[in-house]
Amino acid sequence: MNEDVFAWSLVLIMLLTNTLLSIYGIIYRRSLAKKLIGLTILSDTANLAFILIGFRFVQPAVPPVLTELSLENLEYLKQHAVDPLPQALVLTGIVISMAVNALIAFGIIQAYRITGSTDAKVVVKHFSEEVRGE
Repeated sequence: MNEDVFAWSLVLIMLLTNTLLSIYGIIYRRSLAKKLIGLTILSDTANLAFILIGFRFVQPAVPPVLTELSLENLEYLKQHAVDPLPQALVLTGIVISMAVNALIAFGIIQAYRITGSTDAKVVVKHFSEEVRGE
């Protein structure tokens, strides 16, 4: 049991570290590409947290498929089946984050083509001057 506590503590520390590093990258890095990398790490960390929520500590963990309708099979499935909802949410989250990342990457490429830089301050300054008509 002591090894399990150590392993889960290590996993939680890694999740927290990934979350903090990605938030740091999003807030404090000036390059838009590095901000996108931080956003990707944050979404992957959230997906990993959802997977861990659905994890079952009983062995053997079985997929939630009822092959034969009987009371003992239903009872066994209730005690040993893995929760499928977090897995479905993670698959949906992966698709959504991929689409959002592609859209943001397209915006970064277009900003680089126009301004010649991926620095957030340079891009904001260029577009704010363009909006004001300077």
